[in-house]
Parts: sequence; structure tokens; C-alpha cells
Amino acid sequence: MKKEVKLPEIKLAEYTYELNDERIAKYPLAERDASKLLYYQQGKIENLQFPDIEQVIPADSVLFFNNTKVIPARIFFRKDTGAKIEVFLLNPITPSPVISQAMDAKGETVWAAMVGNAKKLKDGQVLNREMTVEGQEVHLKAEIISRSPFQVKFEWTPSDIPFVAIVEEAGTVPLPPYMNREAEDEDKPRYQTVFSKNEGAVAAPTSGLHFTDKILERLDAKNIDRQELTLHVSAGTFQPVKEENAVNHPMHEEQIIIHRHNVEAIIERQGNIYCVGTTSMRTLESLYWFGVKLIEDPQADFFVEKLRPYQYSVEELPSVKAAMTAVLQRMDADKTDHLQGSTEIFIFPSYPFQIIDGIITNFHQPGSTLIMLVAAFIGEDWKKVYQNALDKDYRFLSYGDASFLLRKK
Repeated sequence: MKKEVKLPEIKLAEYTYELNDERIAKYPLAERDASKLLYYQQGKIENLQFPDIEQVIPADSVLFFNNTKVIPARIFFRKDTGAKIEVFLLNPITPSPVISQAMDAKGETVWAAMVGNAKKLKDGQVLNREMTVEGQEVHLKAEIISRSPFQVKFEWTPSDIPFVAIVEEAGTVPLPPYMNREAEDEDKPRYQTVFSKNEGAVAAPTSGLHFTDKILERLDAKNIDRQELTLHVSAGTFQPVKEENAVNHPMHEEQIIIHRHNVEAIIERQGNIYCVGTTSMRTLESLYWFGVKLIEDPQADFFVEKLRPYQYSVEELPSVKAAMTAVLQRMDADKTDHLQGSTEIFIFPSYPFQIIDGIITNFHQPGSTLIMLVAAFIGEDWKKVYQNALDKDYRFLSYGDASFLLRKK
């Protein structure tokens, strides 16, 4: 089924546009659902308000949400000299590389990290911080045990407190760098979706920020099947594309969790499947390619490589039902109702979409991998959509307005 890889040249310069700093939403609106909504279908654009989402999502469809929870991943320490050291958590190493397990670690854990002001730390030097967690006085220690790449060992006493509680108390919300400001008190609840559950993301699935409990209730009343999956958004999502041919851009790997009911919903609702955010899209499309891998090898690892989708002849690809059936068979074999894996899938123009029919997403940075994902989904009309947003004074990026894009078929 695999074919010789012949990738298109994706010229970075063709996926940029002019975005002035004042168009970037630096703060959230007073109400989550007060944002604008651009609705795109078959080349036509309507300018709506976000609560109208219940009107434009078809009844009896399925809508996938990413329930990852942003952790306050920026942890600050001070040396005795007063120098400020920042440890930005990236992904766990011990006691487990699985984020959900690492967040439950007690007493000790090691994380890959970015370390600010690291040149002021000598090898073997230990950073200390005192705090109160769950009513207990806690002593937290951090030590750089590797510099290439950075790895930081954390130890704390009392040791029966889980790491997630340490992070919640010690950490600061990791706002995107383009906001150019420090996190404030309101960011802790607002840079988090109302349906967030599984700690582990260092960036929010921002299209989900528009949803309120009231809107979710209205979707339920319309018999829209709300499905939750998990992709822990990594800091790599902000990594700028520097390659002139964007295909050469190194994609970040992110952990995902899929449940049996997710897979069954895909089989049952084909042709009427929508997602909230690029993270949900990357998760669901990755699930298809994992199913393809399983058809080839039932023991395959749940890891979707950056360019795997481009290694097949589209005419010979298995159906979505066949791929999802292979995933269900793997769950049966493993005697489980959920699977954990990871993906570094890169969705750019020429990508053969398999599952998603429509996406709710914010407006992304010029020249980003997410702009390329949008261009892959709706074609050259992405330029028309973004020009409309600029002309109609939409707010851009994480705290900005939303769009609902339906795929051209």
C-alpha cells in the first residue's frame, strides 16, 4: 500500500499575511461566548456571533472536544543572590513519560524543560522554594541534571503530595509568547476551557475557550453527540517555521488519548463529524493513520509519524470504517477501552482528509503550521477567510475570535 514519497514543496512565503500587533487579542473578552464567529461553507462567508454555533452545526452530528487541562508550567525559583530562574515544563521523563502518570508522581520526578537564566546556575546547584500545598508546608527542590537537552529533577517533602498539586501551587500560566505580557490572575480560569479535565497541556486548545455551559446545553438539546478526547498541547505548537520549504519543519510530538466510544462515534456518524480545534483534528486524523498501521501490523505502536499520511496512494487507502475497526480490534486484544499514543502528524496542502467534515478554530499566526492545516482543509479560500476577518475587525490568536470552517468535498 505504501508508495514512494513524493512530497510537494510547501513554500512558507505563500502561507503568510500581515498581522499587526494591535489585532492580536492580548486579553479575553468579559464573556467567553461574546466573540465573533466566521462561518465558511462552499466558498461563502457569514459573519456571526459565537452563540450562533448551535444554529450552524447540523443536528444529530458529532462534535469532538479536546479535554486537556493546561498546567501552570512556568515555575520560578530565586537563588540566594536574588537571581530569578524559570523552569518551563515540557514533558516528563520519570517516573513515566506518560503525562497523566507523571502528574501523579510523589516525592520525585524528572522533566524535560526550558530553563531561563540557566547560565547563572552551576552544575549540581539546587534551587529551593517553600510553599503551602493542601494546607501543608512544602519544601520543593529543583536541580538541572542535564543541559543538552535540559532535564530538571524535582524533589519535595512531604513526599505524599502528587506533583500536580505542586505545579498548581508553584506554577504560572504559560501564556503564548506573542501576548508579550505576564500572566495575571484572570488568566488562570480564562486560559482554560470549561470542559478541561486531564492535566498536561502547556498551551490551551484555544477554540474551546469560547464555549460556556449554556452553549453546551443547547448543543445537547439539538442531539449533537459531544465526544471528548485528549491531546496534551506542547510548547512546540509555538515553534516558528523557519524552513523556506515548510515540509522540512521539525514537527513536535504530542501525547493523545482515545476512547472506545470515540471510535464507535466515528463509525456511526461518518460524513457528519466536526471538531473543536486543530488539536482535536490532529488527534482524529492521527487515529485513522494508526488504524492503517494496524491493518498492516496488528502490533504496531500508537505513534503517527510526521509524514506518514503522504506515503500512500489515496486510491488504495482503507476506508475509515476499516481503519476504526482495526483500532477496536486492538482495544479488544489489549482488553481496554482507551488507548494512549502520540502524534507528530503534519497536515499541509495535499493532505488526504479522512474523518473531519468541519472545524471550529481561531485565527492563527502568519506562516504557522496551523495556517497550513487550514489551507489544506479549505484550499486557497483560506486567504479570503483571513482577509474577511481582517476587514471585519476580528480579534486574532489565542484569546481572539472563532471560525467554523466546512471542508470542500
